[in-house]
Amino acid sequence: MLIFAAMKKVLLALVGILLLSCSGDEKKCAFVPDTSALRPQLRFESLEDTLPAITTKADLVQFMTVHPDTRDLFFSRSAYPDDSLFINRLFDRFSNPHIDTLLMETHRVFGDGAALREEFTQAYANLKYYYPDFNPPRIQTLISGLETDLFLTDTSVFIGLDYFLGPGAKYRPNNMYEYMLRRYTKDFIVPSVMLLTGVDSRFNKNNEEDKTVLAEMIAYGKAYYFAKRMIPCVSDTLLMGYSSSELEGSLAYEHLIWSRLVQDQVLFSTSHLVKQRFLAERPKTIEVGENCPGRIAQWVGWRIVEKYMEEHPETTLPQLMAMTDAQRIFRESGYKPQVVKLPGREKS
Repeated sequence: MLIFAAMKKVLLALVGILLLSCSGDEKKCAFVPDTSALRPQLRFESLEDTLPAITTKADLVQFMTVHPDTRDLFFSRSAYPDDSLFINRLFDRFSNPHIDTLLMETHRVFGDGAALREEFTQAYANLKYYYPDFNPPRIQTLISGLETDLFLTDTSVFIGLDYFLGPGAKYRPNNMYEYMLRRYTKDFIVPSVMLLTGVDSRFNKNNEEDKTVLAEMIAYGKAYYFAKRMIPCVSDTLLMGYSSSELEGSLAYEHLIWSRLVQDQVLFSTSHLVKQRFLAERPKTIEVGENCPGRIAQWVGWRIVEKYMEEHPETTLPQLMAMTDAQRIFRESGYKPQVVKLPGREKS
């Protein structure tokens, strides 16, 4: 898996599977910019056939020499004590007969990669609309042997396509809960990259001194808002990682969710435990209710940011992303669901 800053690690896990049943706000597109004159020429390298075709360790060494970023970042060379062990482990992996099955299924799911390239091209065209000086990264697709899913740098995006073959694949990522595993489909890739881009400090400016839950909620909310503008017609279920029923329930009972956050004094808490309960990856936020999905405070953060932008239509996306005062965004959003008295819970 990836090595990211804490919020990036969580965001990578939270993009969900695209469900067929969509309703309400899910169906609505955000603003769709005119990008007819902004078609970036992406540097797209399809290397998924290359590694399975290697037959000698010398060829593998040559590949890693030609692709040092792939070697050091995607395949984590530093995790091995020496080059010999690194090459031996990878050669064993890519000479395993099962790798042929992964390659065959990758071609079945992704074809020639044209659809994925088009998704990225449109998303980065939208990004250039908002940030004209932005230069799209190089995109490299590979097979990792179910070792790595995604890795992002300022200049590169590495994608292990075999992680995203979906429920029909013979081999799936190991040691992963089902509610997380269901997210690893081809529909996951572009939204997750856009979310991670929206987290990046190049775009998402935040006050590092503010350690409150509210500050993290707003940071997440800005990232979701950003990603929605890059892929404006993607469903909210896909971005948030909720099923349709979870999203509909969150909207229907938003006042109860908000009441719990207020009553338990969650917003201005700096407790790691409180953040784990309301912001971190979990199947359910049981502190709110047995049917409340995990990461519910992230969703509320997105709602607050959306409300702020509705109240301030003159604010551009770059201006929003540059705002570092989370409390100001919250205060000026006017986000105030009705607060009701809920049964008490033990406070942290």
